[in-house]
Amino acid sequence: MQPQYNRIDLATVQLAPSLFKDRFELNRAYVMSLTTENLLQNFYLEAGIRDSNFDGMFRVTMYGNSGDGSDRHWGWESPTSEIRGHFVGHWLSAAARIIQVTGDPHLKLKADAVVEGIKRCQAKNGNGWAASIPEKYFQWLALGKPTWAPQYVTHKTMMGLLDMYRYAGNADALAIVDLFADWFVKWTTGFSREEMNAMLDVETGAMLELWSDLYGMTQEAKYLTLMERYTRPRLFEPLLAGKDVLTNMHANTTIPEVHGAARAYEVTGETRWRQIVEAYWQSAVTNRGYFCTGGQTSGEMWTPPFEFAARLGHHTQEHCTVYNMIRLADYLFRWTGEAIYADYIEKNLYNGILAQQNGKTGMVAYYLPIEGGAKKVWGSPTYDFWCCHGTLVQAHTIHNAYIYYAKAGEIAVAQYIPSVLETTQQGIPVTIRQNTIYTAGGVTYNPADLGGDTHRPNHWQVTFDVEAKQSVQFTLKLRLPGWMSGEPTLLVNGEPVQVDAVKSSFVAITRTWATDTISLRLPKSLHTEALPDMPEMCAFVDGPVVLAGLCAEDRTLVGDKEDAATILVPHNERQWGHWLPEYRTLGQAYGLRFKPLFDVTDEAYTVYFQIKAQ
Repeated sequence: MQPQYNRIDLATVQLAPSLFKDRFELNRAYVMSLTTENLLQNFYLEAGIRDSNFDGMFRVTMYGNSGDGSDRHWGWESPTSEIRGHFVGHWLSAAARIIQVTGDPHLKLKADAVVEGIKRCQAKNGNGWAASIPEKYFQWLALGKPTWAPQYVTHKTMMGLLDMYRYAGNADALAIVDLFADWFVKWTTGFSREEMNAMLDVETGAMLELWSDLYGMTQEAKYLTLMERYTRPRLFEPLLAGKDVLTNMHANTTIPEVHGAARAYEVTGETRWRQIVEAYWQSAVTNRGYFCTGGQTSGEMWTPPFEFAARLGHHTQEHCTVYNMIRLADYLFRWTGEAIYADYIEKNLYNGILAQQNGKTGMVAYYLPIEGGAKKVWGSPTYDFWCCHGTLVQAHTIHNAYIYYAKAGEIAVAQYIPSVLETTQQGIPVTIRQNTIYTAGGVTYNPADLGGDTHRPNHWQVTFDVEAKQSVQFTLKLRLPGWMSGEPTLLVNGEPVQVDAVKSSFVAITRTWATDTISLRLPKSLHTEALPDMPEMCAFVDGPVVLAGLCAEDRTLVGDKEDAATILVPHNERQWGHWLPEYRTLGQAYGLRFKPLFDVTDEAYTVYFQIKAQ
C-alpha cells in the first residue's frame, strides 16, 4: 500500500514570523551556545584521548569546578552518568535540521567538528566502537546485570550521525555509523531469540528505526539482519492480539520501538509492520484517551484507559512522550491522510512542545504537571541534560515538518503556522505563503482584515498567497480542525467557495493556479474538556489551546460547564496592535485569571477545575 503523502524536504519550508519561529530561534541560539569541547567530553574520555585542545575536560579533576558549567557538562552528561553522551546525538540531529533549513555556516562548522571528534574516537578505539560509554555496559546487558539503557545511548549517537549525513551532507558521519553497525552485527551474532528478547526489554531507543533507515538508504543485507534481530516480539505480538500491554508500562521505552516498526513498513512494504503501528495507536490513543493537553502519561507510565482522575500530579506528561507520539502521528497521517492525526499533532504542539519550553530561556520542563497549584520545573543549559532536554532541542527544529504534505497533483495544509513553501507541481515552481492572522498568542494585524471586529475575534483567519511560474492545475487541501465551533468561510480571489463543514476533515480546492489568494476563517469557541472518569473536573480550552488558571491550589468554580462563557470572559483583550489571549472568571467568590498554558513560565497554575452548577 502506497502512503498517502511523501516526506517533504524541510529545506523547502521556511517559518515566517510567529510564535513558532520565535521558539525555533530561541532553540537555535541554545544549540549554538554549547561548546564543541563539552559536547565531545565523554567520547574523548572513553577513547582515552587527551590533548591541548581538550584540557578543559580535566579542569574539574585538577583544579575544581568553576561553578558556571563551562568547564564540563553535568547532570546526565556527567562523566559518572551511565548514559553520558546521549544528549550529543540529539544535539547533532537538531544541528543537522537547523543547517538544512538555514544553511547556518557557523553551526555547520561546529557540527562537523563534533563528527570529526567522534571519528577520531572511533579510530582510536580500533574496533568500530564510536560511543561515549564503555563496551562493558553491553556485556552487563547480556549478563542481565543492571545497567541504564546502553542501547538508548548508542542509538542517539548513531541517529545524530545519520541525520548529519542526511540533512547536513557530512559523508564521514555515515561512514562512522556504517562501521559502528558492524560492531552490532558481531555483538548480536550468537544470541538466541529469547536472549535478544531479554536484552530488548531494557530500553533500546529507536534502534529498529535506525536499522530500517539504513536499510532503506543502502539496501545492504546487514541492516535487514539487524532489523530482524531488533524486532520486539514481547511487545508486538500481544499488541497484534489486541491485548492492553501498555497500562502502567514505561511509555517512552515503547514509542520509539514502534517508530521502528513504522519505518520498517516503509522500507520493506510488509503489512505486518504497519499492523503493529496501527495496533499500538489503537491501544495508546483510541482505546485510552488523553488529558486535555494531549499527553497520556503520569510518572512516565501509560495511564489506564479513560481513568485519569487519580493520575493528576506533578509528573504528568513527560516531554519525550509528547515528541515521540507526535512523530508517530506524523507517520500515520502520511499513510492515511486522515485529519484526526493532524488534530492530534496540533493539540500536542501547543499544549506540550510549546508548553514545555520556557519562552524566555529556551529550557525544557521534563514533565508538565497538571495537578492543582502546579509549577513547571525548568532545566538548565549545562547542569541537567535529561532525556527530555534532548528531545527539546530536536522538537523545536521541525515545526515546519508538520505544516505541508505533498504528492503528485496535491498539497495538503495540515497545520496553520505562518510559513513559506517552495515546491513544484508538474515541474513548475510554486510558492505558497501562509499567514495565520490570529492565533491564541495574539498576532499584530489590521482589524479590517477580520471584518472590522471590535472585540477579540472568535475565529482564526488564515490567508494563502499562491504564485506559480506558469499556470498549473493541482489540488490544495486545507484542514478543518476538530475544534471548529461553526461553519467555516472560504474565499478564493474574493469569491465564496462552498465548504462541507465536517470537523477533522479537509476541504479540497482543485483549480488552475497562477497568482491567487485564499482566505479561510475557522470559527472557534471557549469550551470545556472534562476528565472521562470525573466529568465535573473540567479544563478550559480556547480552540486547540489549553488555558491555565493562575492559582496555587485546587479551586471550585460555579457555572454551566456546557457553556464556558458563563464562567470565563475575555480579560485585557487588546494592547496596541495585538489581541491578547487572557480570560478572567465571572461571578465567582474569588477572581481568577487564565492564560494559555504555553505562556506560563514560573507562575503557579491549575488546569482542571471542579465545576458546580449554580
